[in-house]
Amino acid sequence: MKLTGIREQVFLDRYSLKDDNGKPMETIPEEMWRRVAKGISQVENPKDRKDWEKKFYDVMVDFKLVPGGRILSGAGTGYKVTYYNCFVIPSPADSREGILDTLKQMVEIMARGGGVGINLSSLRPRGARVKKVNGFSSGPCNWAELFSVATKDIIQQGGTRRGALMLMLWDWHPDIEEFITVKRDLSRINGANLSVCVSDKFMEAVKKDQDWNLVFPDTADREYDTKWEGYLDEWQKMGKKVKVYKTVRARKIWDLICEAAWASAEPGLVFMERYNKWNNNWYFNKINCVNPCGEEGLPAWGVCNLCSINLSALVVNGKIDFEELAKIAKVGVRFQDDIIDADSYVFEKIREVQQNGERRIGLGTMGLGDALIKMKMRYGSDESLKVIDKIYKTIRDAAYEASIEIAREKGPFPKLVAKKHLQGYFIKQLPEKIKKGIKKWGIRNSVLLQQAPTGSTSLLSGVTSGIEPVYEFSFIRRDRLGEHRLYHPLFDEWRKNHPDDPVPSYFVSANDLLPEDHVKVQAAIQKYVDASISKTVNAPNIHTVSDVRKLYTLAYELGCKGVTYMRDGSRPGVLERIVDQPAKVDKKEIVVS
Repeated sequence: MKLTGIREQVFLDRYSLKDDNGKPMETIPEEMWRRVAKGISQVENPKDRKDWEKKFYDVMVDFKLVPGGRILSGAGTGYKVTYYNCFVIPSPADSREGILDTLKQMVEIMARGGGVGINLSSLRPRGARVKKVNGFSSGPCNWAELFSVATKDIIQQGGTRRGALMLMLWDWHPDIEEFITVKRDLSRINGANLSVCVSDKFMEAVKKDQDWNLVFPDTADREYDTKWEGYLDEWQKMGKKVKVYKTVRARKIWDLICEAAWASAEPGLVFMERYNKWNNNWYFNKINCVNPCGEEGLPAWGVCNLCSINLSALVVNGKIDFEELAKIAKVGVRFQDDIIDADSYVFEKIREVQQNGERRIGLGTMGLGDALIKMKMRYGSDESLKVIDKIYKTIRDAAYEASIEIAREKGPFPKLVAKKHLQGYFIKQLPEKIKKGIKKWGIRNSVLLQQAPTGSTSLLSGVTSGIEPVYEFSFIRRDRLGEHRLYHPLFDEWRKNHPDDPVPSYFVSANDLLPEDHVKVQAAIQKYVDASISKTVNAPNIHTVSDVRKLYTLAYELGCKGVTYMRDGSRPGVLERIVDQPAKVDKKEIVVS
């Protein structure tokens, strides 16, 4: 396969193996696939290696299964690099030393190409007394600036990847109002994504227009320095006191979130209490943060282990090949399980969580937007939602079946307690046959599914990112490689063959959809995903703050685990629409039923 244009540029710059002078030694994807297949299959039993090497290669051919970028660039090279894209590290201890320890951990991970998520709720609020130095705390937002600067201005990640950082704060923290509004000034904390951790209790208080206390542990407690780790409910379960700093209307906080998202596309929302209630690993770990793009809620020292099935490559004669989809999903699970044993771990604690704990993998998809176009279905339509349901149910069932098969052969993940695992919210939704398999054999991987944004790997594969629709049929992309004017190939091909015809409704871009369509698709897929989803809800410039409130409420009511909103023109981004494109969709053809 000979790549051209931006696809070739991305391949040669980011993923092909280089010599000592930085010159690409791999010039076609087949060489990369062979290297990766061979490298990852080495952890298999010697008698089975050749067989799995061939299977891994076969599913990668034609970009049908696309491993995460760290895997593509590092596997089989002989270099001791991490194959994991993103990490969550513990909340910093509430001291200068603790904060700097966390900064050091973050830098070490980013220097190896990983993104990092950190929840800052462990840090005392601005102005709180610090007795040891007879001073006052500067608060989480000021410390967030330090982490942001290190990510944006210091970390270059070997010249192949920008630093990626997610900073989070809980809805109960006294500095939550400052955290929500800080990025209304786009010069502040511009090296990190910000998201608010929202509880079901908060959402109930919003619904009922109740008061909401902003609180923090009593720092005078003798055990504060040794037992406070940022988990308020755990602190209270120990019988510890909290101090109420302020009482506000819950709707005031909610309105601040919606107004800030409308104005500057941040902060995002993560329904973190729901996330923990639905967590497969509810009985042995706690989720307190997500990775920078939000597709994985992770425990401290947890990682994103990413691969994506290219749905566009599986459309044959206008229909998804579901048999091939299930086959690729099963091989993908084996591939990702092998990643866990092939990785060179940045920190021993990460190895402990992965190899001796969760054995977490994250099988996802890319190319959904293109697949729907090939099937002549409008993204978000009732017709598309039925097909989406079947696609992701097929992936879920095949992935779980494969993980049970591997558990039967190699043993289940170490922390499995089958009786408790089967009580999990997501596990209870599985078909009876799969639940019986878990009861009998266990399961190799505690969490199996996610939906990542797949930015550069989607460009490499020539398809739409993650579960997103086509962003625009002609747009400008700005990245580390420069500025590129990109055209959507399926639309170009259609236009050449139908120069005088009105554009069909299935050629619909992200900004031409109703925002509710984005949320409906996200919710439909979340039903079959045990981790989470990275998805941007695009909205027109004329969208109002009231519209944002309705949209965020809808996302919660439909069962999403989080939501990220972007109003057209609210802030500069990586992608920019070309307003004067010659062929626009006939608006009469995209009316929603």
